[in-house]
Amino acid sequence: MQTTLNATRVIAGTGLHPGLPVRMTLRPAQADTGVLFRRTDLPAGTGDIPVHPSSWVAAPLCTLIRNAHGARVSTVEHLLAALHGCGVHNALVEIDGPEVPILDGSAAPFVSHILAAGLRVQHAPLRALRVLKPVEVTQGAARARLLPAESLEISFEIEFDDAAIGRQRKTLDMGNGAFLRELSDCRTFCRRADVEAMQRSGLALGGTLDNAVVFDAGTVLTPGGLRRADEPVRHKMLDAMGDLYVLGLPLLARYEGLRAGHAMTGQLLQALLATPGASEVVTCDAAMRARMPGVGISRRDLPLSA
Repeated sequence: MQTTLNATRVIAGTGLHPGLPVRMTLRPAQADTGVLFRRTDLPAGTGDIPVHPSSWVAAPLCTLIRNAHGARVSTVEHLLAALHGCGVHNALVEIDGPEVPILDGSAAPFVSHILAAGLRVQHAPLRALRVLKPVEVTQGAARARLLPAESLEISFEIEFDDAAIGRQRKTLDMGNGAFLRELSDCRTFCRRADVEAMQRSGLALGGTLDNAVVFDAGTVLTPGGLRRADEPVRHKMLDAMGDLYVLGLPLLARYEGLRAGHAMTGQLLQALLATPGASEVVTCDAAMRARMPGVGISRRDLPLSA
């Protein structure tokens, strides 16, 4: 069975890269819709962008989708991670600008709105994409790959010169409420020098210490410090959770990322779909559905920091 929202929620905030106010409305959608973005600031008939591999566009700093009319929405990864982690299969996302609001830099505010809206079961078969053989992409020391697995697993490793980050690794089975409990409150992170360079180039104009963890020479500048000792690697896993949902279907696979980012995960999905015999669409039975993200979640699964 599929799931949609039970009510409408309005979310207002500011985009990270344009730094402009954005109003976004999450609405229920019919079974088999998937996640559909609708740009309400564009002419009727031109602003619908389905979350699907064919809509994905390579971008260095975020996940970006675009339709045939050129309409685009960027920084969709945290919202997609929240929808994925809450087990929402169908939703209409109305938005009046080109970028999803950054809020606090994590997925927790989106999760709170989804839980407040509630979930409604739809009596339609739930389909998933099952990985049948390994697929991998590499770029220098970075690597991303998908391996066969009975449920969605995410394993990530990062390594930064900054002493406050260093080398971190973590692996989680994303079934049930693991996303909410373990990843949802983990914020995007960057170095102070990177933020300043991006802002000089007209990027990250909405970036502040309130919507990102900022590191500078081994120090955490963001008030309150880290929410978790390994918050950076957990945020990378959160990003992967959102990026993988660009498939438009739940995934039965193990994802492994080594210094990987949004663009590499997108390239991995393209490689998966282009590799004969690497995957198949399956109709989920009760045992499969029980292992999916979002099963049995409640507000109690949200961390205290959310």
